[in-house]
Parts: sequence; C-alpha cells; structure tokens
Amino acid sequence: MSNHEFYMNLAIQNAMATKGQTDPNPLVGSVIVNDNRIVGIGTHLKAGEPHAEIHALRMAGEKAIGGTIYVTLEPCSHHGRTGPCAEAIVKAGLKKVVVATLDPNPLVAGRGIRILQDAGIEVITGVCEEQSIKMNEVFNKYIVENIPFVVMKSASTLDGKIATHSSDSKWITSAEARNDVHQLRNEIGAILVGVNTVLKDNPELTTRIPNGRNPVRVILDSTLKMPLDSKVVIDQQAETWIFTSQKHSEQKKIELENLGVKVFVTNDVNRVDLQEMLRTLGELSISSLLVEGGGEVNASFMNEKLVDKVIVYLAPKLIGGKNAPTFLEGPGIDMMGQAIELNDLQITKIGPDYKFVGYPKFTTA
Repeated sequence: MSNHEFYMNLAIQNAMATKGQTDPNPLVGSVIVNDNRIVGIGTHLKAGEPHAEIHALRMAGEKAIGGTIYVTLEPCSHHGRTGPCAEAIVKAGLKKVVVATLDPNPLVAGRGIRILQDAGIEVITGVCEEQSIKMNEVFNKYIVENIPFVVMKSASTLDGKIATHSSDSKWITSAEARNDVHQLRNEIGAILVGVNTVLKDNPELTTRIPNGRNPVRVILDSTLKMPLDSKVVIDQQAETWIFTSQKHSEQKKIELENLGVKVFVTNDVNRVDLQEMLRTLGELSISSLLVEGGGEVNASFMNEKLVDKVIVYLAPKLIGGKNAPTFLEGPGIDMMGQAIELNDLQITKIGPDYKFVGYPKFTTA
C-alpha cells in the first residue's frame, strides 16, 4: 500500500463513520499531511455545516502550508450553504491535492480540480477511487437523478418464506440480524412498507439503537385503510408520510392530516404511482429509501426496475407450504433467462444467519 492509499483509506474510514448523518450530502473525509505527519483531519458531519476540507484546514492551521491534502471527493467550487472548498485550499497554501473521486454533482463537474490546477497546485486523482464510489453510492445516484437510492431488504428462510401460512413471522432471523437491520435504518433517509404490513403487524418502523436516527416512515396505501390509532400515526417518534391514489377517501385524508400525517395523492386512479412517489421523495431531500414491504410491494418495485440494491437476511430454517408468502410475490417470470441476477454479491455471516447484499442487473427488454 502506497502512502497515498494509506492516507486516503484513513479519510474514507473517517467519512464512513458519519453514514446516515449527512443526507442529502455525500460522505466526505479529509486528511492533511506535512513532512510525513498528519496535521489535520476533517469529516463532513451534517448538511449545511462545514465540509471535511474546512475542518481539516482549521485543525492544521499554518501547518497546512506546503502540505498535501487528501480528500475522498473533489473539493467543491460553488457557493452553496458553505463556501467553495477549492478556494479555501488555494488560500491555505497547500502544494498538492490527492482526490479519490471526481464529484458527479453537475454544479461541480471537475471545476474544483481546475481551480486548484490554475493556482499551480498539483492534483492527483483516482486514489482509492473504487472504495470512494461505493461509499457514496446513495449520493452518486441522488445528485444526478434527484430520486432516492432504493434498497430492498427482506428476511427469509432458506426456502424463501417471510412468514408461515398463518402469517406468523416472529422471528425468522436472529437478534443479531435484527440489530443489523436497525443499524441499516439508522443510515437511511426513509423506510417504506405497504399498508397491509401496518394492518398485520402495527410496526413502529423506528431505529432501536442508542442515539439512533429514525428515518421518515413512508406507507403505500391506495385507499387510505390506515388505522387512526396505528403506531406510525400516533407515536410521534418520526414523521409519517402516506402515498395514496386518486380513489382515496378525502375524509380519511383530512383525519390523518389532523393527526400530523402528511398525505400525498399520486395521479394514478387505482394504485400508488411508484415513480411519481420517488420523484416526490427526491424533491423532499430524501436521498435513500429502504423498502421493507411484503412480497407484493417488493415485486412491484422489482417489476418496475426501481431497486438499486438488495439485502436479504437468510435464516437456516425451512417453512414450506404453497400458501406461505415469499419475499417476491406476483406472477413471477416465465423463463430462467428472465431471472434478475445480483452483481457484486457479498455474503456475511451474522449470528446463525447469512446476509446477502447485491445489485440487481435488470434486462433492457
């Protein structure tokens, strides 16, 4: 491992520690080195607060002069809620900038690099690029498409069942796997289920870890069957947003809104328009969405090719039975050639269970 990779890996590790805190901004870490000594470390902590480079520069002070700054994402060049980091680096007197990835943000698009080079600063790009891109997979989609990065999560037995034929599902996976899910919720912008999940389980859809961050709760409910006394309506632990169709009850909509629930009516007559819902979430600064629905909701997202990442917790159990639900319902496919493959598959053992993480490869047909 080169020195450049060593210091960039340190910057990446620091950035990863803020996962879930910076939405809708990216995860960014920075390290300043002078005479082979680390003189400054910075991480972007929250949207609207100083960027990682600024924190590192403040820590380094005059020790930054003539040094090298490592940053996981191209320094910004635009005047947003904070000043341009590229200009701050120039003023600080650094002689070299090492960047992992260029910023996909169209407001930047390489302009930060040009500001640095025009000032006579040496710029090296592409160090630990793959790790940095993976770290910011949410931001990389959101900043370009302005819709959330969609993660479909499920827990099932070895035969793909998410409950028994009598709808009993507590618990398929171990406490260790369920704790991992709560960490995932802590890092996500919003969590989504269908109203049938609310009717069956009355879940809280919150993060149960110390100092956890609760995501916005999104419910698909085409006719507004949502009980007014359900936990997601009355517990006030997190915001609840319901997306419904044109055939909703206007009186029920008013009742829910009076209880603090936001109700969004999509343009489809009979069902919630998922693509319209994603556009609305993006406009409301939701950069990531965790789909924890049942088999029908999951199938709807898959059929419309809206899923970016799949996480399945697999328990070493068997349920059996043709009436026990699976995590992908609907008619399914006709031919194996139509099967959705998962790329970059990662498998991790968590307690007695296994966690599968992959990226669906959808056919263009």
